[in-house]
Amino acid sequence: MEHYRSLEGFFVERSWLTVGTFDGVHRGHQRVIQRLVEGACAAGTISVALTFDPHPAALFGRSDIKLLTLPDERAELLGGLGVDVVITHPFNRAVANMTAFDFMQRLHSHCRLEHFVLGYDSTLGKDREGDIPRLTEIGAELGYTVEVTPVLSDENGVISSTEIRTLIAAGEVEQAARLLTRPYRLQGVVIHGDQRGRTIGFPTANLEYSAEKLIPAAGIYACWAYHGSQRYKAAVNVGINPTFTPDRNSLSVEAYLLDFDRDIYDETLRLEFIVRLRDELKYNSVEALTAQIQDDVEQTREALRMI
Repeated sequence: MEHYRSLEGFFVERSWLTVGTFDGVHRGHQRVIQRLVEGACAAGTISVALTFDPHPAALFGRSDIKLLTLPDERAELLGGLGVDVVITHPFNRAVANMTAFDFMQRLHSHCRLEHFVLGYDSTLGKDREGDIPRLTEIGAELGYTVEVTPVLSDENGVISSTEIRTLIAAGEVEQAARLLTRPYRLQGVVIHGDQRGRTIGFPTANLEYSAEKLIPAAGIYACWAYHGSQRYKAAVNVGINPTFTPDRNSLSVEAYLLDFDRDIYDETLRLEFIVRLRDELKYNSVEALTAQIQDDVEQTREALRMI
């Protein structure tokens, strides 16, 4: 998979293409991508997925929106599904003010579309005027065909990034994983924390995470932790650590890696959230906290034993 940061400098003679935010690359997105990749392969051409950064909603007053997948993570997931080229295009006022025709004409000049694969609710262009009928008209004008993939639903309705954000924000990581087809992931560099865990026998790796990334609800989680090519069981605390820092106003993410004893400051750690074990609680003594952490460790071992 090749990853480009804009259309500039990218030209191909033939392509099948899709456009979308694709935040999370969830089951619904995967249906679109599967059709794109299979069709492009059968047609003997390349598959191109164009997505945006920042999230379009952030440009229209939704500064609070948090991402399920950062751009590089999203591109990696799309590439893993077989996409040949991912273009993470800057989304700014100039792009937002383009008509659907002008945007598609620009895309066509760079990608030479033969076929345009869309999700059932896709819209493009200023004021979202490029709905499915209009995009189909534009395809006929510019000389490529348009295909709309059907909606994908489950017992709770249409599968969407919004639904998954709601689940993760509530700590429902198991349900979110079912819609994502994988555990929810958080990656960051290990930074120095208060180092209290070390003094009570449970040294933790404190993650510095992107402010754009959605963090699961406060609580204790059983996670898989990936350091390089190695995987470890981890009991992870997301929260403010109310026993020691009840006035903290931002969430910390602290991972206790089981059966691990190394200094990994300034190194990258990736967490996969498997199950939420309990709420974050305040304890009246270090002894009570230590006993609870030991129980969390045993619950983590059990939760991950068969995975």
